[in-house]
Amino acid sequence: MDEVEVVVAHSERATLRVGDVFLKVDTDQARIDVEVNAMALAPVPTPEILWRRPPVLAIAAVPGVPLGHLGEPSTASPGAWAAAGAAVRRLHDAPLPPWRGQRRRGPEELAAELDGECALLVARDILPADLVTRNRRIADSVLRPWTPAFTHGDLQVDHVFVDGDEITGIIDWSEAGRGDALFDLATLTLGHEEHLDEVVAGYGNAVDLDVVRAWWSVRSLLGVRWLAEHGFDPFAPGCEVDVLKSRM
Repeated sequence: MDEVEVVVAHSERATLRVGDVFLKVDTDQARIDVEVNAMALAPVPTPEILWRRPPVLAIAAVPGVPLGHLGEPSTASPGAWAAAGAAVRRLHDAPLPPWRGQRRRGPEELAAELDGECALLVARDILPADLVTRNRRIADSVLRPWTPAFTHGDLQVDHVFVDGDEITGIIDWSEAGRGDALFDLATLTLGHEEHLDEVVAGYGNAVDLDVVRAWWSVRSLLGVRWLAEHGFDPFAPGCEVDVLKSRM
């Protein structure tokens, strides 16, 4: 009998692996609805849905290996990173999904969220004030009008699977919706700045690199406290805190 592997588990959701089947347990059925609908609409390889019995969604493992992992050097080829960029472009060029997406925030709302989170990071002595201030200043670049695209919303590097230079699957679509295309590119390259040019080459469109880098600051500032409170380590080498330090 296959062993049960806990892939990720925290107070909001859990993912288990049993052989070649992943079981996603989530009490927020709206989030699962988004995942199921996004995978049906996305013009890129996605996992096969095996069955759904709330609160559990069963999906098949995708072939290949992750493009990389945050905090570790990627062993994927430049061609694989470019292929990832091309896949993201296909997604962004697809018709918009009928739902807005959980990460859809206007500039004023995002600015207020950033200001509140930065104040907490300093007040609770989680991060040095100068580090927070510098990255909050960089983050201003994302506070501009943008055209909504069909975005993944949580396109972490280990959510993209490859076999050689081919994209074999993109997983974890619960944050998908109408969003800022550059947020996806930033999430994909977070902690892997050395591969940004390859991703942009595959993406094949004019990309404002300053905004991508600003999204690195935004995602890291908003993520550090949540990650620490949910059993993750944003202070690990190459992770969110190091990303913030690299902006100094």
